Amino acid sequence: MKVGRNDPCPCGSGKKYKRCCMDAISQQRAEIFDDIAQTVAMNPNLSIDELNLVVQHKAAERNNRPNIDFCGLTPTRMANWMYAPLSELDRVTIAAPDDLATSPVMRYLALILEEAMKQAGSFKATAKGNLPAKLVKQASALLPALAVAQFEKDPGISEFAGSNEDKFNALHYTRVLAELAGIIEFKGGHFYVTKAAQEQYHTDGIRAFFLPMLEAAVKRYNWGYLDGWSQDIDLRSFWLFMLWRLQSHGSLDKLFEEVRVAFPDLLRQFPTDEYFSPQEQLGMLIESRFVERFLQYWGFVTVDPRRYVEGVRVQREASIQPLLTQAFSFEG
Repeated sequence: MKVGRNDPCPCGSGKKYKRCCMDAISQQRAEIFDDIAQTVAMNPNLSIDELNLVVQHKAAERNNRPNIDFCGLTPTRMANWMYAPLSELDRVTIAAPDDLATSPVMRYLALILEEAMKQAGSFKATAKGNLPAKLVKQASALLPALAVAQFEKDPGISEFAGSNEDKFNALHYTRVLAELAGIIEFKGGHFYVTKAAQEQYHTDGIRAFFLPMLEAAVKRYNWGYLDGWSQDIDLRSFWLFMLWRLQSHGSLDKLFEEVRVAFPDLLRQFPTDEYFSPQEQLGMLIESRFVERFLQYWGFVTVDPRRYVEGVRVQREASIQPLLTQAFSFEG
């Protein structure tokens, strides 16, 4: 049953839902409705046109007021960050770094493009339709030069190396993004680099594909594709907010709490679990889908995978890599 904004909050706090667990956007709407109701009560003779002006003014005022639950963002900017194209983000500049050598995704993409260019723009896939073993071996050999190498102690379970594409998640992820971005296509047992992509590569090098690949990663790629989570909880809308927060403080624990406060409805999507609370499940999901298989794949951060040292839980911290600050600039 749907909870009304003035009903007791189902969390048991004793507060009204609109003052407790209602998400911040819904709270803004509830407050606007309350303001309008108060205005109408004080001015019962308002015409429809006058009332519409009041509604527009109240909505604009609320939507452009910094919200503490959004870490100071206004609802207007939050909505922009969640839904606008990368080229239309408010007070955010995204640019391809000059040097992408430390980005696993972009290094792997360069290998794929170079292999195709050696063979007139295409190369043969394996019988399963995967990247050839030769290319997988070349990509695996890059691991020692990547920042994540310090935490990759067991090559057998590495995300950044493997004997074939099926066992090499970061490489497979790169190939999927390249297809989604229209850079390569698979047909007739071969991988082809599109004509447009060949021209861009000859003109601008690998940097030409940074933004198309990034857009594919945050707009079209299914973040649940490579993990074992059964919950279909889409975090993509919040990617820029999470990146902004993590860039500002580097704390995974703080990030998890900020997401919980800003988007409390996410917690209701997790089932009751004997071992983990919804808050803990949300943190694990963010770490898996956003930190490990987005930020680390791109070379934006590294994270020590250890959660306990000598039986003591350690603070979860991300080491911000230069690539992150070079690619993303936030104003105000």
